[in-house]
Amino acid sequence: MDSSFSSTLSSPLPDQDTPALVAAVAERLLQKGWMLSTAESCTGGLIAAACTELAGSSAWFERGFITYSNAAKTELLGVDAASIDAHGAVSEPVARAMALGAIARSAPSRAAIAVTGIAGPTGGTPEKPVGTVWFGWCVDGQIRTERRRFDGDRATVRAATVHYALQTLVTLLTE
Repeated sequence: MDSSFSSTLSSPLPDQDTPALVAAVAERLLQKGWMLSTAESCTGGLIAAACTELAGSSAWFERGFITYSNAAKTELLGVDAASIDAHGAVSEPVARAMALGAIARSAPSRAAIAVTGIAGPTGGTPEKPVGTVWFGWCVDGQIRTERRRFDGDRATVRAATVHYALQTLVTLLTE
């Protein structure tokens, strides 16, 4: 499952079924007896908030790291500052390092979601336009990274990021 790829979504993913995705994540984690941790930049804790909205989440949700600044990524998750300097905070190496750092710093977690992106309305570049998000998932020691681009305003990009992170985790926990 050590893989990386990218794609662009021309329309945002709906987030109305986020509670159902959280319930599916919870069910799979509880079946395995695993805990989840999150490492979030552009979503500012929205994934962790969605998870902890579900009553009883303490049985499967370990912790969330909100690492909005580069310093926080380095200090809290162990992301190499040289990697941030070389690739930028919104990059595959940083998303990978964030996911691995969340696992390393939150035993007994066996699953982690990491997101780093440009939610807008400013901050985009031609190489990394607004809506660009790098995801990292670590599931039982296996890493997957992916780049997506979501269209829409800041709230839409952030909601689509939460939805996609959880949706993919459900799939990875099922494999």
